[in-house]
Amino acid sequence: MTRSRSYSPASDALSCDILIAGGGIVGLWVARLAQEAGLKAVLLDRDRIGSGASGGLLGALMPHMPERWNPKKQFQLDALISLETRIAEIETETGLSCGYRRCGRLLPLAKPHHAGLAAERHAEAELRWGGVPSGYAWRLHPKFNVDNWPGADAMPHGVVLETLSARVNPRLYMTAMKAGLGERVTFLETEALDGFDDATGMATTSVGRTIRTGHAVLSAGHASFDVLGEIVRRPARTFGSAIKGQAALLETDIDPDWPLVFQDGTYVVPHDNGLVAVGSTSERQFDAPFDTDEKLDAVISRAVALCPLLAGAPVLERWANLRPKAVKRDPMIGFAPGHRHLIVATGGFKITFGIAHEMARCAVDLALGGSGAAIPESFRVEHHLN
Repeated sequence: MTRSRSYSPASDALSCDILIAGGGIVGLWVARLAQEAGLKAVLLDRDRIGSGASGGLLGALMPHMPERWNPKKQFQLDALISLETRIAEIETETGLSCGYRRCGRLLPLAKPHHAGLAAERHAEAELRWGGVPSGYAWRLHPKFNVDNWPGADAMPHGVVLETLSARVNPRLYMTAMKAGLGERVTFLETEALDGFDDATGMATTSVGRTIRTGHAVLSAGHASFDVLGEIVRRPARTFGSAIKGQAALLETDIDPDWPLVFQDGTYVVPHDNGLVAVGSTSERQFDAPFDTDEKLDAVISRAVALCPLLAGAPVLERWANLRPKAVKRDPMIGFAPGHRHLIVATGGFKITFGIAHEMARCAVDLALGGSGAAIPESFRVEHHLN
């Protein structure tokens, strides 16, 4: 396997077919797919690869609820199914684990009407997920086969086990993605996109470097909105905002094959080696974006109440960072307003890890002259700005 190149001096003269601003999971997938298409790529990150929201702890890959089906849900379903194969390819190429497992998800039913909803969703899941032949099922059970996972108090009306959900270790995944990039990809860390001239294809960076490129892809998470606003001369809030999330990593004797548990915004995700990630918050207002506080303490308490087997588990890490939420919540993919060479691919918020490879595929398709036909209407830049 060839190694990608890494440049640091601002004096290096660079040119490429595609410039990628943002070294999170979407940016890494754009780089990988560009490499597969034979393109020469430069990947920028204002800090280091994977240091932003993509370097978190949870790694829950969960589908939308199966009722009220629409193109957005179909896009996510296809992505969650195809990701398993794509991660297997990365692991084979690099010899590195991504910590991926098709673990399924438990949804405890806390209220009487939840059982009725679960029955309706069973029928929709059978229709939309392909039924028994696909191997993905939505079933109502009195309880899971392990006591206190979740606790009886959390599921007085039973629990749904669906087998489509999966989990991945975000940091292992990012490490393997980076290791799989070869000589066609140049990394520029601690360097951000500062400006882009659509007419000339000239990009400028935060260290004064000029890079000539065919297309640029803006996948810098929440920072994308500020950069995009500067380039197109609109307020950043026109495009989206940053949402603070907090999570924690616990150490306990949990079987990594157990399904993740989700209820009312609380995630409990078993990982390998006796680790369990719990989260998360969604904070629109905050003073310290990268500091954890009492809100995370409350999340941990809810997780223990939901899954009593976590009681007394030591907390190995507390984590906080900012996630990108596009103005209409769905991901934002497409050409920047007034541009034909600057492509936006960001704003996935909580579902980014499950669809990043498909967001990247859409962005690379546009860079190669494609129509972007695979982009759901609600993901398009024009939809967000209407």
